[in-house]
Amino acid sequence: MSNVVFPTLAGMGIKVRTTVLAPPVFTRTTPSLREYRARDAVYPRYRRVLSYEVLRAGAEAELQSLVGFFNQRGGSFDNFLFTVPDDNAVAAQSFGVGDGTTTAFQLVRAFGGFVEPVTAVNGTPQIFKAGVLQATPANYSIGSTGIVTFTAAPTAGQALTWTGSYYVRHRFERDQLEVERFLALLYEARSVELLSDERSA
Repeated sequence: MSNVVFPTLAGMGIKVRTTVLAPPVFTRTTPSLREYRARDAVYPRYRRVLSYEVLRAGAEAELQSLVGFFNQRGGSFDNFLFTVPDDNAVAAQSFGVGDGTTTAFQLVRAFGGFVEPVTAVNGTPQIFKAGVLQATPANYSIGSTGIVTFTAAPTAGQALTWTGSYYVRHRFERDQLEVERFLALLYEARSVELLSDERSA
């Protein structure tokens, strides 16, 4: 597992296509034709295809940055942190309610009403207990998988919220990366395929 961040490439005309992959559903049909369904996970995975219309190979070295990053990860072998466009920050996001006993809470983010864990924080988030900003390390600490541990358990009914940015862990989906030269020192990469990899966090 790697905490290196996918490079920001200026490029030109970058597009991101996202496919939501629901957890596999296993269906069993009884002789009376009743169906029983089960799934092997709670959270979906995301396939993201990045398309760079222009990657410069000169002094800007965008091409070299992309290919070098791919090679350093060993293709699909190692994962990395990726900033998902339009889904990388929250404000006053609820992540729990105190019960007077529990000290550890997982950071989460809601997207369209569906709540998923945040396992990789970008920078230092703001943590609030009943609307009061908390200080670290005096009041809490954050682990590498986005778990906030308070030094004293929040009292019963205390709302916990956070504001900050986050990454989503991904890996390259395939062990090949295709780029095409169309002018001197200018390349395009039409299909850089990523797959979310939170289960490896």
